[in-house]
Amino acid sequence: MSQRRKFMAFATVGAVMCTAGFMPSVSQAAGNGDGEQEGSYAATHGLTKEDVKSINALNARGLAVGQPGKPRAELPPGVSSLFRAADDREIPAAEPLNRMPDAYQPYGGRATTVVNNYIRKWQQVYSQRDGKAQQMTVEQRDKLSYGCVGVTWANSGPYPTNSLAFTSFDEDKYKSDLKNTRPRSGETQAEFEGRIAKDNFDEAKGFKRAREVASTMNKALENAHDEGSYLNNLKTELTNNKDALLYEDSRSNFYSALRNTPSFKERDGGNYDPSKMKAVIYSKHFWSGQDQRSSSEKRKYGDPDAFRPNPGTGLVDMSKDRNIPRSPANPGEGWVNFDYGWFGAQTESDADKTIWTHANHYHAPNSDLGPMQVYESKFRNWSSGYADFDRGAYMITFIPKSWNTAPNKVTQGWS
Repeated sequence: MSQRRKFMAFATVGAVMCTAGFMPSVSQAAGNGDGEQEGSYAATHGLTKEDVKSINALNARGLAVGQPGKPRAELPPGVSSLFRAADDREIPAAEPLNRMPDAYQPYGGRATTVVNNYIRKWQQVYSQRDGKAQQMTVEQRDKLSYGCVGVTWANSGPYPTNSLAFTSFDEDKYKSDLKNTRPRSGETQAEFEGRIAKDNFDEAKGFKRAREVASTMNKALENAHDEGSYLNNLKTELTNNKDALLYEDSRSNFYSALRNTPSFKERDGGNYDPSKMKAVIYSKHFWSGQDQRSSSEKRKYGDPDAFRPNPGTGLVDMSKDRNIPRSPANPGEGWVNFDYGWFGAQTESDADKTIWTHANHYHAPNSDLGPMQVYESKFRNWSSGYADFDRGAYMITFIPKSWNTAPNKVTQGWS
């Protein structure tokens, strides 16, 4: 093993230990703590600046591969020149269907394993189609190899579109904090405003809202054998709950989400029958300062006005999310452009006990970056985030009920 590999193995274990060393409360994890307590993604995972460039390039390539109709103008500027840096991605080897997984290595709210062991667990627990276990196909392993987004991609079917996203933001407290708080010593006005905005996003409440909406959608899907019946059921449920989503425009992402789901239309999926589908959840962490026309300060320290939810519905417009990472404020800084976590349809009522499956980076076992590792994190661990991100959104998508990639109960670390 090379010295670099040894360092990476040590750094990964160290990252888990460091995470356990500071375990924030839910309010802190949600961005309500006093100041930025989390470190960068690169420092936590032992990544170099070149590693980060390769990860960001590969993430952007995944977007292009997963959504072939998306105009290239929507990709981050300069990404094409970095594509060759991500040519070291490899598809994990196939695993025998009857091979049982080994136990993960748990520490402080996070359990870690190698990607091939995750494939074994997936095949035993998550892969079922109509009650029968399935071997992960080469196409699914190809998706999985993209890292954090790969885990969500392999479980949800299509590349995540993030079109139905929810967050929570305390507008009144934000205004009060701006008025009654002063910048810290050496803090610019832009840095101050970005920090105050971040502190007033609450991931726990955003997740709770997504779960409420998913539950409403799942009730509407029951016994609805065409889209019209589903929409009528949905409006009835929203009326009964006095939910502001009832007043969304008929062309809203909220009402069109089911029909825009590829597996809803597929013969071996929903086959246009809503009752065969279920609403599930995943999450994305990202940076707010992505508008190339805004000031460089907002790209460095966050855009206070970006990606705020509708105060009545919790819906957040993700159309301006271009997967652009945080701009460096100091020499040598390099930030990862996003992090995805898969939740599925777990029924655990206590958010702190829910499990989020994600990964460190894409699979490159024969490069300096190293092999992909898969994590199962408790909500506090997942939502605590990194300095790379100042937004956390919780997305709803649909998968066929016959897929078991979203079991009710997830046992962390196969313990």
